[in-house]
Amino acid sequence: MQWTNKGSALLLAGALLALSGPLAAAGTPGAPRVATAGPAEGPDPIDFAVVVDQSASLADKDLARETEAAALLVQGEISERSRAAVIGFGSSEKSGQSPVREVCALTVADAAGRERLSDCVQQLNRRDAARMGPGTDFPAAIRQAVTRLTQKNPAKTPAPAAGTGTAAKPLVTPKVVFLLTDGRLDVSDSPQYGTDPANRQSNGERRLTEELARARAAGIQIWPLGFGGEIDRAALTAMAEGGYRGACSDVPGSVPRMRVVGTSAELDTALQETFAAARCARIAHGTVGKPPADLTVVIPPIATDGSLTVSKHDPKVRVTYYDPAGRKVPTRGEFEGSTFEVGGQDGPVEALRVKNPLPGRWRVHIEAPEGHRDREVAVRAIWQGMLGSDVTLDPASPRAGEKVTVEVRMQTRRGVTVTDPRQLAGLAVAAELRGAGFTPVTFRLADDGKAPDRRAGDVRFTGTLTVPAGATGDLEFTTRMSAPGVTSDRRPLHARIAQGSPLLTAGLALDRATVHPGGSFRGVLDVTNNDSAPRTLRLALENVTPGAGLTLSPATVTAPPGGSTRVPFTVGVGGGAPFGELGGRITVVDTGDGDLLLDGDFLDALIVAPPTWWDRWWKAVVGGAAGLVLLATFAGIRTAAGIRRRDLTGVTLELQEDGRILDTLTIRRGQSARGAFPFAIDDVGGAPPTLRRAREGSSSGVHVLRRTSSGELLLRPRGGGQVSVRSGEPTGLDAYELVVRGGGAGTAGRSGRGRTGTGYGARTDSRTDSFTDDGFRGGDGFGTDGPFLGDDGFASGSRTDEGFRSGSRADDGSGSRTRTDRGGRVPRPGRFGRFGRAGRSDGTSGTSGTRGARGARGARGDEPTTTTETGTGISTGTGGTSAGDPDPNF
Repeated sequence: MQWTNKGSALLLAGALLALSGPLAAAGTPGAPRVATAGPAEGPDPIDFAVVVDQSASLADKDLARETEAAALLVQGEISERSRAAVIGFGSSEKSGQSPVREVCALTVADAAGRERLSDCVQQLNRRDAARMGPGTDFPAAIRQAVTRLTQKNPAKTPAPAAGTGTAAKPLVTPKVVFLLTDGRLDVSDSPQYGTDPANRQSNGERRLTEELARARAAGIQIWPLGFGGEIDRAALTAMAEGGYRGACSDVPGSVPRMRVVGTSAELDTALQETFAAARCARIAHGTVGKPPADLTVVIPPIATDGSLTVSKHDPKVRVTYYDPAGRKVPTRGEFEGSTFEVGGQDGPVEALRVKNPLPGRWRVHIEAPEGHRDREVAVRAIWQGMLGSDVTLDPASPRAGEKVTVEVRMQTRRGVTVTDPRQLAGLAVAAELRGAGFTPVTFRLADDGKAPDRRAGDVRFTGTLTVPAGATGDLEFTTRMSAPGVTSDRRPLHARIAQGSPLLTAGLALDRATVHPGGSFRGVLDVTNNDSAPRTLRLALENVTPGAGLTLSPATVTAPPGGSTRVPFTVGVGGGAPFGELGGRITVVDTGDGDLLLDGDFLDALIVAPPTWWDRWWKAVVGGAAGLVLLATFAGIRTAAGIRRRDLTGVTLELQEDGRILDTLTIRRGQSARGAFPFAIDDVGGAPPTLRRAREGSSSGVHVLRRTSSGELLLRPRGGGQVSVRSGEPTGLDAYELVVRGGGAGTAGRSGRGRTGTGYGARTDSRTDSFTDDGFRGGDGFGTDGPFLGDDGFASGSRTDEGFRSGSRADDGSGSRTRTDRGGRVPRPGRFGRFGRAGRSDGTSGTSGTRGARGARGARGDEPTTTTETGTGISTGTGGTSAGDPDPNF
């Protein structure tokens, strides 16, 4: 963390010198000319005091909330090198009273110190009227905090700088006062501000101004936080502006300012947000809930240090922590690359400090015994990303007065290269060049796509500067980053001024590569050696992602004299390399010139998981599946078409003898499965032969008519072989002839039967299924189905019982069927006629129709040998008629 106001320029310069180390060491003969200092361990520390108003105007619940808010700060601090103090204040109005009470002395916030702070901060809850007055003495509170924060830190005794024998300047630690109050200055009853009560308030205001000036001189910021309706906003603003106005970064909002909230219930959130702004950190607000519950909070990928704070309110609440991978993490020690340390487990506020946290959604499980589950628990994360900078220079070893392009990309402490620009929104990047023979030069770097930056949004910040003409010896580049929650570790990059025109030049080129763990990618080295002797160059990898297991082949290259050489090289990736953007750079140095840096370039590779079987073959699988679907669809279409072509629906079979039609049968829909229609001829007992459909699977006496997919008709007589049949031409079948008519390939037809007959043995049955769409049906009970329908296309008949039977039967495929039966027949007993069946609407082959009701049959004679009865009657209906005598008793 660095301070940016102009008054602290000398302090900043001293800090940078201390971080960068002596420049002379880089020029030591035989030492490598390219080096980087080790990263800072953890976030920069701060010294802070939480100053809490304990005046009589506060209710007990307000004081309790102030206490918890103070505990949140001391427990949630992310650096174990920070120091914290907690001070309560009121006024001094009589003997034995003090306006301030230091409940927690300045304590290092390491593991042991956080436990002490957790205990001592609870003393704020207890007010002692005998030892502290009820007023509000701001000057005394500020004075006590400034005195404590200017206390020397023995841990910061500077060590001699390497190679110099002199002490380096110590780091400048930010110092901050957080002041909580519910009111305004009130020292009207405090004798130390004068014997005249009328002047005490004005004396107190003057004393406050003096204490603020003292704080400003000591570099101590004042961040006032008020709550309630009695706040003097002007006084709080004056306190914020009266202290030190430096900031931890250039980010807006990091300069001290006052804040006011409505009630003490909002203190914890407001104070944590104020604290985060003051130390260049960020707050991630999590969920709330009553135990037992699982609460969550998200830590972003750029976070390198953080604390999960849990506002329990009740020390009986117990907390368990789980990382984004769902693993329970320890409360102390190391686990999966992170370091953990819990504090405040026995207090109302608990915090888990995490170094190198795993990014993602953390789960906090809370439990509490019965009777301790009525308070809502809140979880938050305060975090900071201290990013490392990976720097390349072009040229790598510039000459004095030469223009240099500087390119920087960011890495977390885990070695993860930041590639998402959204994570660095608002980031400002600058670099500083220091060296012998010139004053430090600061210049800006940008990721805006404007020259020299190659592409906007690639999270590579680029800038240029001209090396001062007076530069000699070693150069040191230091990068500074500032954004909400982001700071830099300020590791310097060392380079060396080149003298004269170089005899040896080299250039590295690496194309963008995607590689799997255990794989490799390639690059080329172009070398021009204008010297008279061969030169040896060494390739090296620097600042590489931890665990990547990179190898470089070849590691050394010999450049022949007097020409140019192109040398390919290979970078191998370890089998356990982590997935993601590969961090680091490759450099080439001249071993014959004290390891002078000739060139450097970023490793530009993305490590991804090896492809699975599906990754390799999904295109072929999808293509094959699509082909199979198309093939199946085509086959289905052909099959359906074949089925339609083989369908025999509507085909009429005529059974003939000597040219006479003995019977007809029309194949209905669904009766020709797989294009075959089994049928039989019934001619037993001297009865006239008839055609009937046979059951599928029958073999006895069954003939089969079949249509092929090409439309050919084939007849397989019973026990014989298949013969081709032509429509309308007779084919011999047993003692008869069979004629197949109608029902072209793929058509559907439907037919019924009609009969006419005489009641005296000579019977003519005729039934016609004629299809109309009028839907009109009639039934008069006497065998007439429609008074408006005639004979044409319909059925009419008469029946006479004469000891013999005659009839004719025809079926032309339209549903008309006539049967003529001849032969002696004993008349059956006469019976009264019955009402005809209701006609039905039907349709096949696209024709709709209506079958008329069958008329009532006439009564038949009771004496088959002596009685002769004549019954005639006509029933006319759509679909057919039958005739008979009406019932004489009707």
